[in-house]
Amino acid sequence: MLPVDGRQLENVKGELLKLKKKEAADCTTMAQRGQDRRAEETEEQRNSRLSDMAQRGQERRAEETEEQRNSRLAVMAQRGQRRRAEETDEQRNSRLAVMGQRSQERRAEGTDEQRNSRLSAMVQHARERRLNVIEGQNQHQIQTFYAGRTVLN
Repeated sequence: MLPVDGRQLENVKGELLKLKKKEAADCTTMAQRGQDRRAEETEEQRNSRLSDMAQRGQERRAEETEEQRNSRLAVMAQRGQRRRAEETDEQRNSRLAVMGQRSQERRAEGTDEQRNSRLSAMVQHARERRLNVIEGQNQHQIQTFYAGRTVLN
């Protein structure tokens, strides 16, 4: 290994810093150009661009392994948690209001068949909850019964 003096090291560090600054400036410029382009595009161009992006995403997801999928979903969940942890009450209320509005719109657009399916799923879920409660109560009664027998013996 060749010896490196302090001056050479400082020169290399300086060059590296210049490159990093130039790269950051280039990224900012590229981002600005993209924003400018998107601001000028028509609705049709925008829809086409988003459709292309969605298609590429579907193709990528179709090729990914189970491990890659799990990793991607874990990263998404982490980002969502971080975002929700940082949001204010006002932002949270706004997000929930938007979700409620979308849900209402979806239900309003749904067919009778979709509505019946949704209601059927809700009834089934309620039945399962009630059964779980009853099962828990029965389990408690059995434990109490055996605990009482143990005390009597």
